[in-house]
Amino acid sequence: MQATITAVRPRQVLASLDPLRQDAYLAAGLAALASVIAVTVGSGRHPDVLGWALLLGLHVPLAWRRRAPLAVLAIAIPLIAFYHQQDYNHSAPTAASMVVLYTVAVGSGPVRTAVIGCAVIGLMLVLKIGHGTAGLAVSFQITGWIVSMLVLGGYIRVHRENAAAALERAERAERTREEEARRRVAEERLRIARDLHDLLAHSITLIGVQTSVAAHVLSADPGRLDRAAVAGALEDIAETCRSARGELRTTLEVLRDAGGPDARGPLPGLHGLADLARTVAGADVRLTVTADGVPPAVGAAAYRIVQEALTNAVRHGGRDDLTVHVRVHEDDGTLRVHVADDGAGTGAGAPGFGLVGMRERARSVGGTVDAGPRTDGNGFEVTALLPLGGTR
Repeated sequence: MQATITAVRPRQVLASLDPLRQDAYLAAGLAALASVIAVTVGSGRHPDVLGWALLLGLHVPLAWRRRAPLAVLAIAIPLIAFYHQQDYNHSAPTAASMVVLYTVAVGSGPVRTAVIGCAVIGLMLVLKIGHGTAGLAVSFQITGWIVSMLVLGGYIRVHRENAAAALERAERAERTREEEARRRVAEERLRIARDLHDLLAHSITLIGVQTSVAAHVLSADPGRLDRAAVAGALEDIAETCRSARGELRTTLEVLRDAGGPDARGPLPGLHGLADLARTVAGADVRLTVTADGVPPAVGAAAYRIVQEALTNAVRHGGRDDLTVHVRVHEDDGTLRVHVADDGAGTGAGAPGFGLVGMRERARSVGGTVDAGPRTDGNGFEVTALLPLGGTR
């Protein structure tokens, strides 16, 4: 059996401990260091029982330095001052004093830090005022250490605040990217759903009309079967199926290659309206297009609106000699699409997604769609206004 030995770094060990335990270990280490200094180096007399009690006691609050830094400062400073007043080894509590001041500076604002620093320096000067010139020199040294610890703590505090702000900005940006990605996915799914609805509704409607024509020819006079008419209707059905299959294949290719350079695939446009009008069975479509240089998105929206309007006209027209007038023209920076039929449909049938899809198509390019019975009560009309400004 082979044993695996994992090297654990001291920083990893400390990170796995809770803050209270970390600070307790730090306090114990500083107490040990202070004890060594108290009996080896530095000025002042060696501690006696009272001195050891003060020296070790002032390290105890350090275990809670991060939880209550001001309380630790309020406890430690009197003990340190009394320790120095008894002329015990003056270097021994220095490390603990600096840690307390650093902790207070890290957890306090600049104003509070400055006030605490001035108070500590003032107390130190009071303790050293009776030592003459030597005390003044020591006071300058101690003041330098105090200011250095406060500045270091303030710098760390600002650095942590900046790091936290940067992390928050990064998290907010990540959330924004995720929301944007979800929004784009939802928009793409809605676009594909609209494309499939327009394609299938139009193709199925045409196939239904063409099948009805073939059935009518077969049943009208079985003795004198018009084979040419039946063949023409069946050929129309086959052509509609081929066209629908091609568009459906294009849509599915977009789904399979969503990350390609042209994931949206080729957009239909005004150039396809003539072919669209020719494929409509059961209606006489009269098309007029007087627009040029239309942006692709606007052209695609106009094409889909006309396609859906023709599908609805054939489906709800209720006449064998239905006539549909389609006019697409540009007027004062707006592409106007008008589809009107002379059928019996009034739009009062079962609600579907056709009109909703047309309005969504128009809104995608900043336009509007109005649909309803014609003013003379003879047929149904659809009017779309698609702005061209800002989309070219």
